[in-house]
Amino acid sequence: MNAIEVKNLTKIFGDFKAVNEVSFNVVQGEIFGFLGANGAGKSTTIRMLIGILEPTSGDALVGGYSIMNQSDKVKTQIGYMSQKFSLYNDLTVEENIRFFAGVYGLTGSKYAERKKWVLKVANLEGKEKLLTGSLPGGIKQRLALGTAVIHEPKIVFLDEPTSGVDPVSRRNFWDLINELSAGGTTVLVTTHYLDEAEFCSDIILMNAGRLIAQGNAQELKTNYIKNTILEIESDRVVDSMEILEKESWVGETSIFGNYIHTILNDNSKGEKDVREILTNKNSIAVYRVDKIVPTLEDVFIHLLEKDNKQNVS
Repeated sequence: MNAIEVKNLTKIFGDFKAVNEVSFNVVQGEIFGFLGANGAGKSTTIRMLIGILEPTSGDALVGGYSIMNQSDKVKTQIGYMSQKFSLYNDLTVEENIRFFAGVYGLTGSKYAERKKWVLKVANLEGKEKLLTGSLPGGIKQRLALGTAVIHEPKIVFLDEPTSGVDPVSRRNFWDLINELSAGGTTVLVTTHYLDEAEFCSDIILMNAGRLIAQGNAQELKTNYIKNTILEIESDRVVDSMEILEKESWVGETSIFGNYIHTILNDNSKGEKDVREILTNKNSIAVYRVDKIVPTLEDVFIHLLEKDNKQNVS
């Protein structure tokens, strides 16, 4: 059963087509990843799905309701957490919880029950009187998610929720997302962190307002890059990349930390050829050349570069 069904969703601002006939489905209870560079159309798509923006054309069913004709009913089915924390910094923890509970109509024993749950997941039990603005980023993030789902929505939209948060807090936040999903809540999350996308059961990649790839992490790695990928470690990373890029048998080349990832245009080439061009001809020390399985970042860069070249041509 689909929690979200999107068909030919389009949004145009003047002469700019921010979202271009995007279609996809999100299965009830899954964690659905939404990837793309800045300006790809992710946030605009989410704002249409939650009823903030009206589509130029197309439609979507969210929780069974049309965003074009039943946006008020859509809002009763969802929770939303924006990339800028949806909290009032000058209110206490308790006041923020009370405010959002009031927005969603929670009172009495139900409010008390959900307040207790929010405090627990945010690790703020006994700290209700603290000013929200004084909280560490990771704690504030969990409180923001708690208030976004205080009314136990069927579907929750998280727009870059871990931006600017340290790795430990990000991992703890994802533990909470997994708990929500295990309880039947559908989670649609946008992120810039490719490691986070590995936690998603399905992923779509957008570029320039269009959907250019979809699948789970393994499918994306398997289906979209067929050529050999080499990981190269040398003593002069930037020089190595610039030299390799000039070779016809070398395709896309990127720096990953202290290493180079290169997709070969010719699968008959390999370590011997890399050492020949770098060490023998350019006196660069090559410590290691390994054939590797592509990462999501490899796939992401490959698809964006391919799509951008097609658009230019």
